[in-house]
Amino acid sequence: MASPSASSVPDLTLNDGTTIPQLGFGVLQIPDTAAVTEHALRTGYRHIDTAWKYGNEAEVGQAVRASGLARDDVYITTKLWNEHHGSNRAKEALRESLDSLGMSHVDLYLIHWPKPHQDRYVESWKALVELRDEGLTRSIGVSNFEPSHLERLIDATGVTPAVNQVELHPYFQQAELRRANAELGIVTEAWGPLGRGDAIGDPVIGEIAQAHGRTPAQVIIRWHLQLGTIAIPKSATPERVTANFDVFGFELTDDDLERIAGLERGARKGPHPDAP
Repeated sequence: MASPSASSVPDLTLNDGTTIPQLGFGVLQIPDTAAVTEHALRTGYRHIDTAWKYGNEAEVGQAVRASGLARDDVYITTKLWNEHHGSNRAKEALRESLDSLGMSHVDLYLIHWPKPHQDRYVESWKALVELRDEGLTRSIGVSNFEPSHLERLIDATGVTPAVNQVELHPYFQQAELRRANAELGIVTEAWGPLGRGDAIGDPVIGEIAQAHGRTPAQVIIRWHLQLGTIAIPKSATPERVTANFDVFGFELTDDDLERIAGLERGARKGPHPDAP
């Protein structure tokens, strides 16, 4: 079987007409980010997900340049941190992130958390619209937003986020939120797609993996792709980075999908979006 390449990854079309690779590489808490990200790019990943909070935007930019790929061949996402909400500060924050990345624009800029107790996410969203119009980001979206937060943004601005990146894995499947996103024309993106490692050890996942001759992580990533969500698995181990990309040579059956659907536990691992 031929090794997968960047062309193996499906692109999803966002509500603003742009496209995004459905499989990406997350860099939260990745040691030696530059080297590992460069390995991911050489493996075939063309979508890198970082954030100001991660403290490694500079290393991501370094990896893109070291890979020899053209800037436009790599999809870059970064995020607005909680302390940077507000019109002027949000605009400054993206420019600071671009300086760190060494880039003139990103492909997707997300509000990292709504932080409703601050009550500034609508103001921040208006700033993101302006940043998009200035060409500093091609698309804009949100992360960890609930339907009530999304509806408020849309009502206030008439602009619908392109993406809502949320915690999503076999133990926390977010079916209602995924439906709400779809009804609004928002693509769902999964952070923590492997359940921070917990779901990998599930016996059901193990049985499905054995049946397909695949690893448990590959089965879970394949599940995300067949759900239609964007997945951004992370690993600091080059062999796992490579294996997590090799998910295009098999398909889960309807029975597999039904069994994974039965693993739902409501097991949120991160904070609730309404938490202060």
